[in-house]
Amino acid sequence: MQHAFLPGEVPALFRPIIAPVAWLGARRPDRRACDTRAVSEHTALLNELAATWHREIPLTATMGIGVESYDGVTLAVRAPLAPNRNVHGTVFAGSLFSACALTGWGAIWLALREHGQDGVIFAADGHIQFRKGVSGDHVCRCTPDAEALKAGIENLRATGRASFHVVCTIDQGDKRAVTFTGQYVVHAKHA
Repeated sequence: MQHAFLPGEVPALFRPIIAPVAWLGARRPDRRACDTRAVSEHTALLNELAATWHREIPLTATMGIGVESYDGVTLAVRAPLAPNRNVHGTVFAGSLFSACALTGWGAIWLALREHGQDGVIFAADGHIQFRKGVSGDHVCRCTPDAEALKAGIENLRATGRASFHVVCTIDQGDKRAVTFTGQYVVHAKHA
């Protein structure tokens, strides 16, 4: 079985379990971080997502794209600089777009799985805004709107089709470097 995380990384999902001392003097973590059932369930889904990407889109393995974390709400996907570097020593714009498009796709895929749905996900539209160069390993985050997800999943159940709008972001330090907006269409799989 392929592993969803980059070698040598401690996924953010497991950091509260591995290093509880980091919580001293900090705000108490979300209870979901301590729910081992959620950790096991998410780990299986994340491994399946990463395996799907690497099997169905081989370029993702070459780019070093891996799932960093998922807390049931936000999907974070990591990619290293080295295989995505451009002539300026920063991350190639096409790699940033790809990481964002995959993160949006992955967030929808996870939401469908968690709601017992299966479908074919198509990227229908994507726009990206580059605000500053990304000069190192990067993490793309996507937190789909809960109400929009719920409505989309209900529509998928009722009609066999749904449309989802997501926003994905990449930060460089404490500044927003990239904002991606994507529209995805899902068609229910028929048995």
